[in-house]
Amino acid sequence: MANRFNATERGYCFTAIVGQEDMKTALVLNAINPRLGGVLIRGEKGTAKSTAVRALAELLPQREQVRGCRFNCDPRDTSQLCPECTEKLERGDTLESLTLPMQVIDLPVSATEDRVVGTLDMEYAVKTGEKRFETGILARANRNILYVDEVNLLEDHVVDVLLDSAAMGVNTVEREGVSYSHPARFILVGTMNPEEGDLRPQLIDRFGLSVTVTGEGNPDARMAVMENRLNFENNPAEFFARFEDAQEKLRERILRARELVDEVAYSREILERIVKICLKLHVDGHRADIGMLKTAMTLAAFSGRREVQEEDLREAAKLVLPHRMRRKPFEETGFDLRELEGL
Repeated sequence: MANRFNATERGYCFTAIVGQEDMKTALVLNAINPRLGGVLIRGEKGTAKSTAVRALAELLPQREQVRGCRFNCDPRDTSQLCPECTEKLERGDTLESLTLPMQVIDLPVSATEDRVVGTLDMEYAVKTGEKRFETGILARANRNILYVDEVNLLEDHVVDVLLDSAAMGVNTVEREGVSYSHPARFILVGTMNPEEGDLRPQLIDRFGLSVTVTGEGNPDARMAVMENRLNFENNPAEFFARFEDAQEKLRERILRARELVDEVAYSREILERIVKICLKLHVDGHRADIGMLKTAMTLAAFSGRREVQEEDLREAAKLVLPHRMRRKPFEETGFDLRELEGL
């Protein structure tokens, strides 16, 4: 029983997940560059969606944060501090730090807007002239992974708030002329089963990346899924030891890519290719163009390169375009790389 408890506490190994390469790539890219705007994972039940999200946290390195901070501020980045940490610095106080693992913050389907963004105590503000802010889920999510299972069942205005914060990196609460802002930079992951209803197209479009997952059709892969899961449950220590080398290599690769991504260059030809692809495939707006460029740059960094290449564009197209292409009513969302041939 102890082994099973430890396995549950630690989570699964990301590199032990069989198949689902697009999903794993999309998650890793957002871990490298959270500015991509999150990923929407659509698929049937039992396709490792939740497992992959929690395994991502197990894979990522620990992070340094200000001791006692409600917003998990990074003491080394004074440009992204919450009002409370900023006030401490202005008083001349030292920001003590501690190291903690990356967390997965769950957002329940029943969550209200106040629970998500937090609340301002207006009575206290009127009486004292000072702001008192009760934190919400977005405060805990800062510098963590925010996981929204069944995101399609959330109220639309709550999804709007999440996507706004994911795009801006800031959560702002306003009540009766009083406002409070705090950093809200997180890796946003939404999962859903399309059989239970879809998101409005306007909301789907605002997710940076999107992937569709299905059960493995290869018999050997399905057998590997069973064996890995049983090994994980029955002997977690041996299971983690088996995959630790692969985990560490991927962890180091992500760290190198994080340092490299802002240095990745692109040519004017790359920009022209992106525009041509998006126009040819009738993609609305400009989010797809910008998302393709950011994703291609992140893919280049993940491959250890300092310049975007054609292969990065093709991979980025699979993740950025499918949920943004115009579809007729009742038409399945899909994407075939052959649609890029001749472009």
